[in-house]
Amino acid sequence: MLKQMALTLTFTLLTAANALAANYIESESLKNLLDQKQELILVDIQPAADFEKQHLPGSIETNAFPAKSAEEKARLDKVLPIINQSKAPVIVICPRGKSGAKNSYDYLISKGVPEERMKILEDGIAGWEFPQMFVKGR
Repeated sequence: MLKQMALTLTFTLLTAANALAANYIESESLKNLLDQKQELILVDIQPAADFEKQHLPGSIETNAFPAKSAEEKARLDKVLPIINQSKAPVIVICPRGKSGAKNSYDYLISKGVPEERMKILEDGIAGWEFPQMFVKGR
């Protein structure tokens, strides 16, 4: 009985971990790619006021945060032609790199973006370790 409960718990935890799984990229790794002028598609979902306050160079403003409603998710549709015309990695950037980023990540995958191209900026803009790189304003 105890062995069966342990196996069930292990299976449940593994299944839950896979359901929450996403590819993340740390600030330093993304900074290195930006410094090397790597081709990237930066999908910024911050609200408009936050985007204007600070965003990464080359970010595409979508204002899709938290990407829960159909209307918010539809704001991501404007990046699909850009994504589809490229083979570049797609980085989702949100305020904190949590559920809004995951919602956007999942939505873009549902629209046919290969998951192996997708990443989420770990800890979002709030956790970005290089504020000197921020662009202020639009």
